[in-house]
Amino acid sequence: MKIIKTSTIKDILKPALFAGAIVFCVSTHAQYGVNDGQWASYAGDAGSTKYSGLDQINADNFDQLALAWSWRSLDGDLSFDDVDREVSFGRMQGTPLMIDGILYMITSLNQVAAIDAVTGQTLWHFNPEVYRNGAPVGALGFHQRGVAYWKDGDAQRILVSTNDGFVYSLKLEDGSVDPNFANGRIDLTDGIPRATRDELDYLGSQPLGSVSPPIVVGDILVVSQITSNRPRFKERPPLWIRGYDIRTGETVWTFHTIPLEGEFGNDTWEEDSWRTAGNGGVWSMMSADLELGYVYLPMEAATDDFYGGHRPGDNLFSESIVALDARTGERVWHFQTVHHGVWDFDNPAAPNLIDINLDGRTIKALAQVTKQGFTYVLDRVTGEPVWPINELPVPQNGLPGERLSPTQPFPSKPPAFARQGMFVDYLVDFTPEIRAEAEEILKDYTYGPLFTPPSETVPGGNRGTIILPGAGGGANWTGAGVDPIHGILYIPSSNSPNAPLMTTLDPSESNFDYLRLSNQAVRGPRGLPILKPPYATITAIDMNKGEILWQQANGKDYAPVTNHPDLAGIELPPLGGGGRQAVLVTATLLIHAQTTLDGAVLVARDKMTGEELKTIDLPANGGGAPMTYSVNGKQYIALSVLSNPVPELLVFALP
Repeated sequence: MKIIKTSTIKDILKPALFAGAIVFCVSTHAQYGVNDGQWASYAGDAGSTKYSGLDQINADNFDQLALAWSWRSLDGDLSFDDVDREVSFGRMQGTPLMIDGILYMITSLNQVAAIDAVTGQTLWHFNPEVYRNGAPVGALGFHQRGVAYWKDGDAQRILVSTNDGFVYSLKLEDGSVDPNFANGRIDLTDGIPRATRDELDYLGSQPLGSVSPPIVVGDILVVSQITSNRPRFKERPPLWIRGYDIRTGETVWTFHTIPLEGEFGNDTWEEDSWRTAGNGGVWSMMSADLELGYVYLPMEAATDDFYGGHRPGDNLFSESIVALDARTGERVWHFQTVHHGVWDFDNPAAPNLIDINLDGRTIKALAQVTKQGFTYVLDRVTGEPVWPINELPVPQNGLPGERLSPTQPFPSKPPAFARQGMFVDYLVDFTPEIRAEAEEILKDYTYGPLFTPPSETVPGGNRGTIILPGAGGGANWTGAGVDPIHGILYIPSSNSPNAPLMTTLDPSESNFDYLRLSNQAVRGPRGLPILKPPYATITAIDMNKGEILWQQANGKDYAPVTNHPDLAGIELPPLGGGGRQAVLVTATLLIHAQTTLDGAVLVARDKMTGEELKTIDLPANGGGAPMTYSVNGKQYIALSVLSNPVPELLVFALP
């Protein structure tokens, strides 16, 4: 590892005077966003609201925003001549923190940089050299989404968990590693069954890493981890969640996401399948209620995502929302959003904390957006549903050896924000001929309502089960944003199906009865999407009523449709080809990146109607979630973009 100190923060730090006028009086509770111009947590606050009360940038002047400065990823300065593998660093999904006039940014290769928030000058940076410790964990290459911040008196630290499975505590003044923190770093593989630092060996032992920031609750750092999502054997590391003492790095507690013998939930892993099953952890961001001292875990699926014949039972705590007491790691409550999952319906984003008013009663609520297009709304103190969540029968004709749950939980409110299940009525219908061709294509697949199970892919026959929303969602890691003043939840979403290619392999290659080899896209007629538009949406939900306030297609055009020669002269509806980018909520606007036919833009929407108000051009597509901050009375908006060949962090302000 290398620590490069360009300058010290204490030499350059300026007094931070924050933009004054804030439209509303915002509570300082974690779930109520940020009201002091800073951005000290990944989503602004521990409650994952992505909300700031700043209002200097508004509907009247948004299109006057100009580039204040840009910062080129430090990954572009590295040499890989002595690394025996190709290293890619184009997927910069990081969102910076801003504390006292300094941004703390993470790159694709997990380098952490302190950057002057006004000038863009790099003050120091830390390089954990993740590219020297094996291939990236997971299928998406090297990437990390953020860092965490802790302060107690004069002590301040930046906490980072890396793709190669280490956790570092960095001093704010110069980026040096705190030697009192676990003697320099925590090794996430320690004590995890079947976890190794060797390359994936297809015999169950696999490396661990992290692609999302840890979260701070008091003096406890809660850390999650992932492992490769391309298994060939059912023996996988269980992805336990751990709480560490931020001062010492000592393990305070461990939560067994796949319960051990004698623990609550162990009986839901029938036939002793808990002994070998893996995954089932958290790969996305987490949330916390700092007043309650609870941390909320959006749990992923267990091994394997699309076949569970080797793990009969409901499989707690996979695909659940779990509330832990962050001081002890004890489970407070849980709610399972998918029983015995075989659809890769991980809970993909941090739960959003929001106080709602229901019939004159204030409820401390939690809203979990999901890949399957549901929003599960629970009392975050007790875990009780705010509105009834009904167990309803679902299709049962699974693969041989599969024992599916007879029911799945369907929220009565709010309505789904994405299309669910595959039906003829959803097929593309720009012309009668195109609809007829789409119906012919559909005949080659198994399809039906939400939770129709995967089926075997047969060469020349059945092409598999169409799953909609597909494994990518619906909602995904970009999550949702909250307007705590009006009680509105904003959800970027996608309507995109896939059909997992399920087959059998020789026992020497796999001990799964059935294995997903790939997630096949479902092609429509003439190169068009198989579904009618919109292909991406943003949905606003009135959380005080559990009703959709508005839903808008994200973008007017979509290149494969707009430019299609067979559709010339046909009046097309808004197509929603703008992508599923994370949102930023301010006192005045809903802001997000969008892809258009002419390039990328940053969009400002009316929060109450969803109308696109104004845009500014971006040089490349957005990579991370946007954030906003204020220094010396000036408001800024920052966003990482996927510039080629080196990603950048762009910071905008009014002239």
